[in-house]
Amino acid sequence: MNSLPVVDDYMTRTLTQFSFNENIHSAAKILLDQRISGAPVVDEKGMLVGMLSKKDCLQVVYNASYHKDWGGCVGEYMSREVRTIESGTDIVTVADLFVESNFRRFPVMENGQMIGQISRQDILRALYAMA
Repeated sequence: MNSLPVVDDYMTRTLTQFSFNENIHSAAKILLDQRISGAPVVDEKGMLVGMLSKKDCLQVVYNASYHKDWGGCVGEYMSREVRTIESGTDIVTVADLFVESNFRRFPVMENGQMIGQISRQDILRALYAMA
C-alpha cells in the first residue's frame, strides 16, 4: 500500500482553462488578472490540446509593443508539448519530474480526462507537510 500522499490530495480541481480559438489578448489578461502562470487549453470536446503560459504570452506582448501586431488565438501561441500526470501518482514521483524538467505545472489525468492540475507550489506544500 502506498503511504505517500498522492497528487489528488494536493492538486487544484477548479481550473482556469482556455479554448484553442480563444482570443490571445483576452487569455493573457486573464493570466495577469488571476495571477496564475499558466492554464490548460482544451478543444471543443474538452480534450487537453496544450498549455498557455505567461512565457507564451511574452511573444504576444512583444509583437504588440515592438511590431504593433496584437492578435491571434490561443492555439497560435500555446505550448503543444504537455506532460501529464496520472491520478494517484505519489508526490515524490511528481517532485522528481519537476526537478528534472522546466515545467511549472502538470495536468492530472484520469481515464483520459483532465481532472485537475498540480503545480510546483502544490508539491512543495505537500513535501513541507511531510517533513
